[in-house]
Amino acid sequence: MTIKQGMKAIGHLDADCFYVSAERVRDGFLRGKPVGVLGNQGACVIAKSYEMKGAGVSTGMPIWDALVKCPEGVYVKRDFRWYEVLSRLMLEVAREVSPRVEYYSIDEFFFTVVEPRGGTFQGLADSIRDRVWERVGVPVTVGIARTRTLAKLISDAAKPFGALAVMDRGAEERLLSDRPVTEITGIAGRRAARLAPWGITTCLDLARADRRLVRSLLTASGEELWWELNGDPVRSVQARRPAHKALSRGGSFGESTSDPAVLHAWLVRNLERLIEELEYHGVSAGRLTIAIPYKSGQLGVGQVNLAVPSDRFDVLLDVARPALRKAWIPRATATHMHVIAEHLTSRSDCSGDLFEPPARGVRARAVAQLKREVNARHGRFALRSAATLALAPIYRDAANSHDICDVRGKSCF
Repeated sequence: MTIKQGMKAIGHLDADCFYVSAERVRDGFLRGKPVGVLGNQGACVIAKSYEMKGAGVSTGMPIWDALVKCPEGVYVKRDFRWYEVLSRLMLEVAREVSPRVEYYSIDEFFFTVVEPRGGTFQGLADSIRDRVWERVGVPVTVGIARTRTLAKLISDAAKPFGALAVMDRGAEERLLSDRPVTEITGIAGRRAARLAPWGITTCLDLARADRRLVRSLLTASGEELWWELNGDPVRSVQARRPAHKALSRGGSFGESTSDPAVLHAWLVRNLERLIEELEYHGVSAGRLTIAIPYKSGQLGVGQVNLAVPSDRFDVLLDVARPALRKAWIPRATATHMHVIAEHLTSRSDCSGDLFEPPARGVRARAVAQLKREVNARHGRFALRSAATLALAPIYRDAANSHDICDVRGKSCF
C-alpha cells in the first residue's frame, strides 16, 4: 500500500499506568518502586505499577492479599481530582495536534491526524508521546493507524512508552496475527466463545473471516469491527460526547453493611451526587432505579416511575425511599449501591406538577440554590442532608470527595 502525502489517519493516546504515573508526578520518591493505588476506601488495588504487577498483584486484588504478594510495595489512596488535572493537560496536548479529539476516558484519547508535510506518521507519533512527557510528566503510548480499532491495537502492542504508526496492510496483518481476538475492545469471553468453533481466535482470523458470518455471530457491531480491522474506518472520532441515556451514581461501600440506617445514608449520598449530574446536564429523571448487590450474590432492585420528571432532591428522595425498600433484603449484607436515573428529559421540556402547592416548589428551589452556593464557596459537601451523618468517616476522608465519574466529558461513561 502506498501512503499518499496528506493522508488521514486516526491516533490513539493511552497513558501508561496512569494513576501510578500521576502519583509519581507529584512525588518523585515513588519512581522505580512498586506502587499500588487503592480504591473502595482503601480496600483494594485499582491500579498498580509494572513493578508491582511483576510481583503478582492484579487489579481488584484486596489490599491484604496485595500486601502478602508485595510487602515492600508503597500503597496510596486514589485522588481523582489530581488525576483529572493531568488528564486535561494531556487533552490539551492532543488538541494541539488534532482538530478533532475524542475524550474517551480519563487516560485515553482518540484523534484524527493528517500526515505532516515533509514528515511521517511515525515521526508524529513520536512527537506526541514526547510532548506529553515533557509537558505533563506522564508516560504515554501513541498508536496511529487507518482506523480507531487498529490504532488502539497498535498502541496496546507498543506499550510502555511507545510510539508506533502502522499504515501498511502487511504490517497490520503481522500485528493482528500475534494478538488474541479478545484484545479487541468489544470482544470479551462470550463473543470469543461464539467465534472459537469457527477457528477465529486471533485478530487476523477475524479480519479474514467471511463478513456475513461475523455479522451473524456478533451482530452489526461485530461487522463494524470487521470493517475496521480491514482498514475501513466506520467508527468515527466523536469530538462531542453523545447525550446520556441514563445517569448513575454509586459504587462500593468499602465496609459491607446490613444496617438499614446506613443503607439510607448511602442512598442520600448517592442521590445528592446524582442530582449534581442532572443539574450539570440540564435534565430531569423520569424513572429512578436502586440496585443493591449483596455478599450472598443476591441483587435487590427497586424501580419507581415519576409522574412528572424532576431533578429536585425532595421529589427524588420521596420516590427513592420506596425503591430502596424494594431493593432491601432484611439481614442480608450489602456491598454496593447504584442509583440510576433514566427516561431523561431536558429540563426546559418539563412541565411542573399541577397538583403541588406552589410554595413547596419555591422553597425546594431556594434550598437547592443555597446548597449550591455554600458548597461552591466552602467545599463540595460542606452542606448536605443530615441523613448522611452516619457516613461521617467517608466525608472526613478527602479521597472520597471526587470520583472517576465526576470527571465530565468522557465518552466511555
